[in-house]
Amino acid sequence: MDLFLLPFQHPIEFWLSVAMAGVIVGIALVAAKSPERRGIRWVRSITSPNAKVLFTVLFIVWAVFFGALLQMVPHEGADSPYGGIALIALFTGFFVSMGLVWSVVGE
Repeated sequence: MDLFLLPFQHPIEFWLSVAMAGVIVGIALVAAKSPERRGIRWVRSITSPNAKVLFTVLFIVWAVFFGALLQMVPHEGADSPYGGIALIALFTGFFVSMGLVWSVVGE
């Protein structure tokens, strides 16, 4: 019963979450409707033969940044931000690493 009363008990949070879900669906819709083309400037820059240099530099910057950041954050106790920052480092590192692998193997 609480689920049906949610829009009335917490209207701001409910409609904000509905709007955010709508934005995600809208982004997915625009991405699905876009044609398969490489005419966009930033796409050409990351798919050029020099992309491996870009992703190598990105990987080194990522490693140094998160290596230094995780050393500065206290990692004792349950309320430490260490885990959240490490999770962000994990996700961003995955995409940077996959970009590096894609640019090197793709040639």
